[in-house]
Amino acid sequence: MIEPGTGVFLGNPSARIRDKLWELVLEKVKEGSALQIWSDSRRAQGYRYRSCGTPKRRMIDFDGMALILRPGRIPKNKKAIAKNSSKE
Repeated sequence: MIEPGTGVFLGNPSARIRDKLWELVLEKVKEGSALQIWSDSRRAQGYRYRSCGTPKRRMIDFDGMALILRPGRIPKNKKAIAKNSSKE
């Protein structure tokens, strides 16, 4: 693995190693946050992710698509979205 930026690591470990690294991250993260992203050709976007902590920007799943949720950004049609989702 390489570290192209402080706290940013890039590599292609096996699933076993990736899970072990995640366990270490969960032990070490205190007040910060962590995000792990890896390739998965079975997914529409070509990757999967998992996160922990309280990041400034969160990745959320929206109908199988990973989206970034930024605080303070409320869609203009928020009421329409809430109304449509309550019908389900």
